[in-house]
Amino acid sequence: MRSGFASAVAAVLALPFAASLAAAQGFKFGQPDDTDRLEREAREDRIAVQLSTPCRADLKNKKIMVVIGEERSNGWVYWHQQNHGPVYEAINRRLRALGLRTFTPEEIRRQIAQAEVEAAMRNDPDAALNASKRLGASFVLRGHVTSQATRNPMMAVNQVAVNLDFTLNGSDGRPVSHAEAHSASYAGADVARMALTLVNEQADEIVAQLYADYCRKAGMGAPAKPAPKKP
Repeated sequence: MRSGFASAVAAVLALPFAASLAAAQGFKFGQPDDTDRLEREAREDRIAVQLSTPCRADLKNKKIMVVIGEERSNGWVYWHQQNHGPVYEAINRRLRALGLRTFTPEEIRRQIAQAEVEAAMRNDPDAALNASKRLGASFVLRGHVTSQATRNPMMAVNQVAVNLDFTLNGSDGRPVSHAEAHSASYAGADVARMALTLVNEQADEIVAQLYADYCRKAGMGAPAKPAPKKP
């Protein structure tokens, strides 16, 4: 009898402690988990701030050479528009919507040899400089996108992970910006479609970072214009 009474007293005394511990940890019984919503709002705020970066008109008029590739077991493969259009457009469409001037893969291919483009993709500074000069580009945006699809043995479902890595340099090799992102998800039978969905989800943040850095840093280190001659 006494043992049961003691247990009941201990349980009652433990309730205030449990409640105070939950309060200290910011948790309330029945409270919904707002972590995803707060992270999404913070991300949207961060993107909005970056996209509001003032950008000089002369910078927006500069031409940017955009080359995006993927890494496979046999090395780099340049992304032609006809077979990887949606991925290229996920980035290029957002850049142009911000008023930046970019070359399409067709324009690049007409003026630059495939081998030269692939050398630029491998971070060969001389190749990138030669390619940008022949194209008349002031900046080179190099994108490295990898996707990996696997089968989850525990749940018997497909899963896909996507990594995006973008570097923006001046035609002289001067670094301007670097942005990267990673995303993963379960996927149905159409793994390629899910990979593209993940790319689109990350593209807003990637482009916002590139744009903010471009507007802040692209003009730094550029040769100063000579002062006008006095009459």
